[in-house]
Amino acid sequence: MKKWMERLTEGLSDAFEKAGYDPGYGKVTPSDRPDLCEYQCNGALAGAKAYKKAPRQIAGDVVERLRESPVFSAAEAVGPGFINLNVRPEALVSFLREMAEDEHLSVEKTREPRRIMIDYGGPNVAKPLHVGHLRSAIIGESIKRLGRFLGHEIIGDVHLGDWGLQMGLIITELKHRSPELVYFQEGYDGPYPEEAPFTIGELEEIYPAASARSKEDAAYKEEAMEATHKLQQGDPGFHALWEHILRVSVADLKRNYERLQVTFDLWKKESDAQPYIPEMVAYLKEKGYAHLDQGALVVDVKEEGDTKEIPPCMILKSDGASLYNTTDLATIVERMKLFHPDEILYVVDKRQELYFTQVFRCAKKAHLVEEDTQLTFLGFGTMNGKDGKPFKTRQGGVMRLEELMDDISEEMYRKIADNRSVKEENARKTAQIVGLAAIKYGDLSNQATKDYVFDIDRFTSFEGDTGPYLLYTIVRIGSILERYVEEGGDLEQGELQEATCASEKALMLELTGFGPAVEGAFAEKAPHKVCSYLYGLANAFNRFYHETKILSEEDPVQKSGWIQLLSLTKRVLETSIGLLGFSAPERM
Repeated sequence: MKKWMERLTEGLSDAFEKAGYDPGYGKVTPSDRPDLCEYQCNGALAGAKAYKKAPRQIAGDVVERLRESPVFSAAEAVGPGFINLNVRPEALVSFLREMAEDEHLSVEKTREPRRIMIDYGGPNVAKPLHVGHLRSAIIGESIKRLGRFLGHEIIGDVHLGDWGLQMGLIITELKHRSPELVYFQEGYDGPYPEEAPFTIGELEEIYPAASARSKEDAAYKEEAMEATHKLQQGDPGFHALWEHILRVSVADLKRNYERLQVTFDLWKKESDAQPYIPEMVAYLKEKGYAHLDQGALVVDVKEEGDTKEIPPCMILKSDGASLYNTTDLATIVERMKLFHPDEILYVVDKRQELYFTQVFRCAKKAHLVEEDTQLTFLGFGTMNGKDGKPFKTRQGGVMRLEELMDDISEEMYRKIADNRSVKEENARKTAQIVGLAAIKYGDLSNQATKDYVFDIDRFTSFEGDTGPYLLYTIVRIGSILERYVEEGGDLEQGELQEATCASEKALMLELTGFGPAVEGAFAEKAPHKVCSYLYGLANAFNRFYHETKILSEEDPVQKSGWIQLLSLTKRVLETSIGLLGFSAPERM
């Protein structure tokens, strides 16, 4: 179906053309002053130079051609040449009726679907998820859902850290604690146990203990580095332990991500890229992209016009060891060979921007990706506490993601229990649903690139720009629709009617903004635009609700029309929160 803003622009472009001007000047935009008008056009100012006329005269000529417009009920030339516009109620309701019939609520599927890989996890195995992993998961999941809704092929990859020194540290600590394990016996050639010699709880205690010791004991660190090297060279005992670590860790990570309603299509690992490294290094040398610099193999990535120093991208250290750069470049090679994506998007802490600039430039310069393959860095800001510092536990440590979700759920349970609106047996489940909305909306409503303060009190409030407020709005609409059915009404009967009051028309106008909000959010990789739209829509509905006696309306046609308006509003709200990665309960 034709988009709402396209219809308005067509109507105004036609008036420009009839007045003797280029129809290209007829672009319509939402009003900067909604207290004065609903839409506006600034094309007369842009056309003044071309036609050597005062903008106000051009605007006046166009307004004259709009007097019988089937789209605009009012048009006025104001100021130096702005055109203020209001739309006809019949044109608005016609669009919304089509929108209600459309499976995708007026959002057109892209005509040029792209294959996009999103790297938005990045946890290290053997470590619990903590609040530092929250933003990558939440933002990446939302962008994935937005892209799929628009018809793109989106492939989400968690990309686990499983191949660095932390593996050697864990193996070394296990050896010190349990040297009798068969994994450490020289010459052992029998099968290794199927069960891991540790639980996830023990594993999560082992790594920090090993890490702390390595900082104080040089010999211990050297042993861990040697263990890492032996693992990477294929030592069978160490490899068997590594597989145990992966299985135990991934099972726990999946459980936590599932609770966060975040899913990945691929559970690829740093180690998966290792087989691609030798051939890639040989290629970089052979083609002359890489050269030695103080013994290290590097690729120069500085470009003319750089305003700050961009260091070379190091491929191998002077001792021949690979680095994160090496693994990430090999991962790009792997992704190109296996998936041929049109774009690879990394949702990563913004403090890594320089690093990814080096990696992307190296990949482009060395033609590790095709000419038109996009490599995109979406850097997100820090989630801070009320003190403005990175969010911590009350004891000052890094908070586990599980603990944060428990705290939020407990706070929501307390509020729901105090409200006594949900039966006790459902209160816990409802608290988890609303708590997840509080976390996700609290994060996504902020521009991804900016730091923000995670304020539990504000994020769990049922008032203001919060997830619980949106869910409460959806539940309120659901309750009205349910009562309508209980009173004998049929949700399938009736159709939207023209607006009867200002608040109803304002709600209708907000509904037309769904498509642009979704399309803009994905194009700019900015889920906060959907949040902003949602908050405006919820406010518009609640104003209409408080001014209108919906269920007590005696005119059956009007009443059923309002019910259709509520049904459409609920669909848009539920679809939008689904794109953000959470859902609404039946009761609150």
